[in-house]
Amino acid sequence: MKYGFSSGKELLSICEAEGITIAEVMLRKEIETSERSRDDLVNEMFENLMTMQEAIREGFYNKQHTMTGLADDNAEKLLDYADKANMGPDMTKICAAAIAVAEVNASMGKIVAAPTAGSSGVIPAVLVMCSEKHSFTDRDLVNGLFAAGAVGAIIAKNASISGAEGGCQAEIGTASAMAAAALAELCGASPAMALSAAAMALKNILGLVCDPVAGLVECPCIKRNAMGAANAVLCADMALAGITSIIPFDEVVSAMRSVGRMMNVDLKETSKGGLAATPTALEIAERIHME
Repeated sequence: MKYGFSSGKELLSICEAEGITIAEVMLRKEIETSERSRDDLVNEMFENLMTMQEAIREGFYNKQHTMTGLADDNAEKLLDYADKANMGPDMTKICAAAIAVAEVNASMGKIVAAPTAGSSGVIPAVLVMCSEKHSFTDRDLVNGLFAAGAVGAIIAKNASISGAEGGCQAEIGTASAMAAAALAELCGASPAMALSAAAMALKNILGLVCDPVAGLVECPCIKRNAMGAANAVLCADMALAGITSIIPFDEVVSAMRSVGRMMNVDLKETSKGGLAATPTALEIAERIHME
């Protein structure tokens, strides 16, 4: 297969040989493997984008309600605070958007699991909110989603995107790496720079455990989406500034896989360790199970 790849090294080789972006390689790979037309694939990704955009709006402007009450319109609170925020309004709005989508997910609303439902706020927050600053068109954002997909596919093949298998590093970490690469490429980074952004984003979240309180994708998952979005923007900016990852992308992915395998099962979505085992978390779990 001409556009097949299973590693960052192979992906970069195709980009260099063809003189094309990561997004274009991913799209051509999908055309080859699915035998669907370019227009069909682009239109489907556009539908994903519209769902992401709507999830942000829903989380910002319509109160979200969960059965537990653990998610309570924190996106709206952070959005209202944006102009006063120490990290500035732009980054604060990105983080608020990540929380918004995660709260919609926790309220059983419609989201795109990219790469998972628990990490669904990171990519839309980074790409959609940054489009205001950079005047990205919807077609640009679709390209960004294809670029993100390429990074996610490599991580899924060579490590994991499952919290139950690799901890939260596999979910928020992967989402952050996908978003960092996509944003960097949309801002003009070369494929090598974009993968460096992904590597740095994944390195920053290496070892993050999956410890959902009461087994629900709410605490600490929702706030971790905000952290993942901020990390992605930072790493995209570092790459665009000319900073490179000392450890290559493929080696970072391999390290993430190794860390996940070494991680105790209590720290991989079982709710037996980490924050889920704290006294307050146990009280919440007991209250929820009694209701």
